[in-house]
Amino acid sequence: MSRKKVSILDLQRKKDNGRSITMLTAYDYTGAMLVDQAEIDIILVGDSLGMVMLGYENTVPVTMAEMLHHCRAVARGTQFAFTVGDLPFLSYQTDITEAVRNAGLLLKEGRMDAVKLEGGREMVPAIEAIVRAGMPVMGHIGLTPQSQSKLGGYRVQGKTAVSAQNLLQDALALEAAGCFSIVLEAVPEPVAAVISQKLAIPTIGIGAGAGCDGQVLVFHDLLGMFDRLQPRFVKEYANLKQTILDAFVAYRDDVVNGRFPAAEHTYPMPEEELAEFRRIIKD
Repeated sequence: MSRKKVSILDLQRKKDNGRSITMLTAYDYTGAMLVDQAEIDIILVGDSLGMVMLGYENTVPVTMAEMLHHCRAVARGTQFAFTVGDLPFLSYQTDITEAVRNAGLLLKEGRMDAVKLEGGREMVPAIEAIVRAGMPVMGHIGLTPQSQSKLGGYRVQGKTAVSAQNLLQDALALEAAGCFSIVLEAVPEPVAAVISQKLAIPTIGIGAGAGCDGQVLVFHDLLGMFDRLQPRFVKEYANLKQTILDAFVAYRDDVVNGRFPAAEHTYPMPEEELAEFRRIIKD
């Protein structure tokens, strides 16, 4: 593959030229390699790994140490995609100095190209400080999973004229603060389209319709591997869960019935060496 590493300038050019941006999550080395080889523009190491990989009820328990662990694995598997790491809950909301430090850890130790954080105008001081320190920030508004309890659960945001206007003001404030892109999650399609038109920077939609400049899905949702949550906006491109289960059952049955391992799965030994081995243990 001769494709060069994707940059923020490449992403901006795609918006400017009306070309769609592609983004997928990945949480480990193998997953990142596959996403990268598919020539996806952006790999997001999302804090959704808390539910998908670690079995948490939601994203809130995810720690910086866990994010760094998964970011490093993804970075090792990525050559071309632009990588973004999520700042986890309470790593940026309470103290601006801590926000800058944690953003720096995701770039320096996690080897990410940028960080993502959730929230609207209330996050402007933290975003400005992180950007001032030379680190790219992707915003995230609409349904913000770290705040889902405050929002009353996983609900569509911006369904009224007033709330839609608030989302637009949040997006404009994040752009002015220095975000290079903004994720719009669970936002009505016409609202997301207007926001995308009003912003000079790219928007990435998840459950926000085709009017966004790009789209993102979770790796395991797209492949039909994780069905604990099944949002309306997910398109399942494969049902690997059943394929994997069928393979595991076939393996189990082969072992139980003596069909695996067969001769082609074993390593031979020279007859003379085997004879000598038997002679030694017999003595």
